[in-house]
Amino acid sequence: MSVSSSSSSSTSITLKIGIVGFGPFGQFLAKTMIKQGHAIRTTSRSDYTQLCGHLGITFFRNMDAFLESDNDVILLCTSILSLSEVIKAMPFHCLKRPTLFADVLSVKEHARDLLLQVLPEEADVLCTHPMFGPESGKDGWKDLTFVYDRVRIRDEAICSSFLKIFGSEGCKMLEMPCEEHDRLAARSQFLTHIIARTLSEMEINSTSIDTKNFQTLVKLKESTVRDSFDLFSGLFIHNKFAKQELENLELALDKVKQKLLDRMNES
Repeated sequence: MSVSSSSSSSTSITLKIGIVGFGPFGQFLAKTMIKQGHAIRTTSRSDYTQLCGHLGITFFRNMDAFLESDNDVILLCTSILSLSEVIKAMPFHCLKRPTLFADVLSVKEHARDLLLQVLPEEADVLCTHPMFGPESGKDGWKDLTFVYDRVRIRDEAICSSFLKIFGSEGCKMLEMPCEEHDRLAARSQFLTHIIARTLSEMEINSTSIDTKNFQTLVKLKESTVRDSFDLFSGLFIHNKFAKQELENLELALDKVKQKLLDRMNES
């Protein structure tokens, strides 16, 4: 694992980046890429023709035409649950040359294994996870963590230029194997989501006598449940470490409950 403030390349090139899936996260990334001068084109299940027209982005309704548009990078911004269906339906024969495929999913082994299984052998593969989103990154990306794994890279210039998009914005660039990412994310991201979802099921809300710590819990619930249930379930289904973290949480709650009962019986 290594950390740097930018990519290792001192020079970068203007990229033609094709984004698959133009929901809120794809739009969020595209705005910074456009600001840096990269050419963006996109395709998505929903029709974003009007929005893309305002942003100066070419929108493709047809996947064949999208793949034929000679992208340097194809950036997968689909949901975790739909990635398999999306990439298995891609007509790769439409690609004009070897292309770098990168993803931004919150689970990395699942994405890596699918891409290596389905993509043409000549395609490069870069697995990434920006540890921020439209809310946490709305005021800039400086000091926010960007995790990546150079799974299969032969075109160093394209890969370095893509990584520099994030490094030049001040991201903390963290190179990490996909398995290590998933192990850590199960303890941090998934655990955060499951606690927030539990608080939501309990319908906790602000009261007139909130402590600062309780206000923090309410904010955690409110910010986390804005994310889709598809994301939450994807974190559980496709991260092999998540089930163990759920079991650990259940065991910990049982231990705390037992300690309280023991103390009550002592009094």
